[in-house]
Amino acid sequence: MTRKIIHVDMDAFFASVEQRDDPALRGRPVAVGSAQGRGVVAAASYEARVFGVRSAMPSVTALRRCPDLIFVPHRFDVYRAVSQQIRAIFLDYTPLVEPLSLDEAYLDVTDNRRGLPSATATAAEIRARILRDTGLTASAGISYNKFLAKLASERNKPDGQFVITPAAGPAFVAALEVGRFHGIGPRTAERMARLGIFTGADLRDRDLAFLQSHFGKSGAWYHAIARGEDHRAVTPDRPRKSSGSETTFSTDLTDRAEIEAAACRMADDVWRWCERSGGRGRTVTVKATWADFRKVTRSRSFPAPVPDLPALHDAARGLVGALFPLRAGIRLIGVTLSGLETEEPPQTMLDLLPA
Repeated sequence: MTRKIIHVDMDAFFASVEQRDDPALRGRPVAVGSAQGRGVVAAASYEARVFGVRSAMPSVTALRRCPDLIFVPHRFDVYRAVSQQIRAIFLDYTPLVEPLSLDEAYLDVTDNRRGLPSATATAAEIRARILRDTGLTASAGISYNKFLAKLASERNKPDGQFVITPAAGPAFVAALEVGRFHGIGPRTAERMARLGIFTGADLRDRDLAFLQSHFGKSGAWYHAIARGEDHRAVTPDRPRKSSGSETTFSTDLTDRAEIEAAACRMADDVWRWCERSGGRGRTVTVKATWADFRKVTRSRSFPAPVPDLPALHDAARGLVGALFPLRAGIRLIGVTLSGLETEEPPQTMLDLLPA
């Protein structure tokens, strides 16, 4: 049976909530985050995006691009509550809802609970209900698999939807630049360019053996999506795979003791989640961002789950030590525990906050 998959993506979600709740912000460039020190843009309204302001951009850069940018502090409790409203709407149509974050999810509506005649009609009704109940707009992509549905949801943003049929799927992928594929980041796109792969058609023309020789385990995935193939099911209540926390410093750190102390504070955040959820993980990762914004990670995997907070502290300090001697000052440090074995209920849309 051909699946009917919808990818619903809220439009500039955090910023749109702020504009909804404060009429003075409507029609103006808005960024959720902090303009102070080394603040980072968590979300940008469409009015701000016109100037090139994007999420994860340093606030100082955003203000250079848009001097009239208005910064508002985040209100994650409000975003969670709105996300809960949206999830309730989804569940009126299908039990097969796979949240990706607070503001997007996959829905399998092959058999929809309301008996609507098509996935297109279902997506339109869901978007209308979201607007009616929350005052916010959503965009949707409709296709026969998750990969194409997510690509489709970007085509008519904001407040639109787009369909990629089984007949149109391969041609749609062939015409697309590989840098637009989800799962192909800038570095992989650069590697592909060096191999003469610029579009989906170029990727399709490489055989499986070639892709596996150059991209390892990912080669089979690239071989499939280049042909519009993705057999992943929509999986509700995905088990959580990791827990992490990070912080950006007001000034670059070079002192090892200060960096280790910051890493331990991030480990404290991670361990609080472990205690609350009953989760335990085997792999500890420290992420650092240098003063020039280059990133580095160091990881260590253990034969058994990390047993307690002191052990997590020890692992984090050891991984910080692996960063020395420093190539530059450190502006950000993060700690993640992965390879989780958890007793917590599977995560929902409300649990997925930005790092």
